[in-house]
Amino acid sequence: MSSRTIQPSGKERTFAEDEIIVSKTDTKGRLTYVNDVFLSVSGFTEAELIGQPHSMIRHPEMPRCVFKLLWDTIASGKELFAYVVNLAKTGEHYWVLAHVTPDFGPDGQIVGYHSNRRVPRRDALAKVQPLYQSLLKIEEAAADRKQGMEAAFAALVDQLKREGKPYAEFVLGL
Repeated sequence: MSSRTIQPSGKERTFAEDEIIVSKTDTKGRLTYVNDVFLSVSGFTEAELIGQPHSMIRHPEMPRCVFKLLWDTIASGKELFAYVVNLAKTGEHYWVLAHVTPDFGPDGQIVGYHSNRRVPRRDALAKVQPLYQSLLKIEEAAADRKQGMEAAFAALVDQLKREGKPYAEFVLGL
């Protein structure tokens, strides 16, 4: 089962302010660890998740260009904060403020990634949702998926240049 076979219900799922969703992946983004909060919120079992791409919970309304930014950042050894909307097994969506960091091996090479996700502030979501909707429209308007993602990524970079701050600072300042 993947996010492509799950139909979004339009209903939102939430989790408690004191809960943290935790996952780890290998360098290809395949899940190697999920905590109980991840299981509870996503509705998947550990057996359904481990070994699968983290993208299996990607909501279709989440702009792909934000994931390009995320992967470019963490693959370079840096951390990233991002607002993300995910898709539960039930079709419900849930928003998170994700903090994604690379895990380094003894030789200093990246061996995987670690993500902690918290309940996002509603006032910040009210600001990020219109941005994501505009990026998604750019992605969908292109002749193919790659061109759309690249065009939306360029629009996102332009927005950050206008703001005069990197993405993490932009996100945390919302």
